[in-house]
Amino acid sequence: MLTDHDELGAWLRLLQTPGIGPETARKLMAALGPPQAIWQCSHSDWARVVSARIALAMAQEPDELQPLLRNTVAWLDADPAGRAIVTLGDPDYPAALLNTDDPPALLYAMGQIDQLRQLQARQALAMVGSRNPTPQGKLNAHAFARNLSQAGLTIVSGLALGIDGASHEGALEGASSGHIATIAVVGTGLDRVYPRSHLQLAHRIAQQGLILSEYPLGTQPRPENFPRRNRIISGLSQGTLVVEAALESGSLITARQALDQGREVFAIPGSIHSPQSKGCHALIRQGAKLVEAAQDILEELHAPFHTQMPLTLESDTEQESPLLSHLGHDPVNLDTLQARTGLDTPHLQAELLDLELAGQVERLPGGLFQRLVRA
Repeated sequence: MLTDHDELGAWLRLLQTPGIGPETARKLMAALGPPQAIWQCSHSDWARVVSARIALAMAQEPDELQPLLRNTVAWLDADPAGRAIVTLGDPDYPAALLNTDDPPALLYAMGQIDQLRQLQARQALAMVGSRNPTPQGKLNAHAFARNLSQAGLTIVSGLALGIDGASHEGALEGASSGHIATIAVVGTGLDRVYPRSHLQLAHRIAQQGLILSEYPLGTQPRPENFPRRNRIISGLSQGTLVVEAALESGSLITARQALDQGREVFAIPGSIHSPQSKGCHALIRQGAKLVEAAQDILEELHAPFHTQMPLTLESDTEQESPLLSHLGHDPVNLDTLQARTGLDTPHLQAELLDLELAGQVERLPGGLFQRLVRA
């Protein structure tokens, strides 16, 4: 782990220099050695490896370097047992990422940092999906994550609203003591949480897992950061499960990156009428593995079972309300339900309210109702 002040400064200067990203940094290190050695080289040495423009930029220390260095040292010193920075070549750098085409040069880590070295792709599954899922999609994400965590897998996601948050929550609920429940890969610096509504969730993840970022402290949630961080989510994992996604969803970027990295892609099918299912259906048509239960994933990944808990989504049909069978599993409006059931409006609304209070039905925008299936 990176602890030496001068070495940290050399790394930060390299990555803060305009024009130098992970690929250019790796090229410089391959030709000239680690960052401290790079800064001892001449301008002509740099110019043999990178463009004249970048070599010129390297000659000027970035204005923000010293404030960033002070803030980073203070951040590390505030919690040495729970914060770390690892670099390419560091024995604590996750081996799974080293096997990808574009590994981050630096990884900032917070949480159970002693487990960094033990992270292996065969023990982790990425779960991604819509930031605006259907109620059933959130239930599915939570249930799959809980069951897969119970079975011993670490769930990797992005701390976003919707499917990401539900996946982290389910993993935390299902993990056994001492197990890395979940990893959140974020698109900001680790000195801030985005979205702010997930502040408490982030604290819980740090207690039972890890929060990772390639971005320096102070980095704001810029839109371009999130598609880039997706390669880390898929790279840490043996496979990626897309729970619910529209056709233009960023989750499909993660799925494509997983395929490029030689990892498995899984998708949960949904209603043919739901826009949030169309991305999953497109992935399935393109060869993603259709899954209906956590066991489908465990068998495909040849993961050992560490739990006797049920690994399927089931509904309670023994005392099922007749109205539930009329609802089906697609969103429906009140007029359609009246036509199916023959109930008058007051009785139908009363029954729907009872089912809502029991957590079996969700009221959706536009006057729609949807049946929920819990694990």
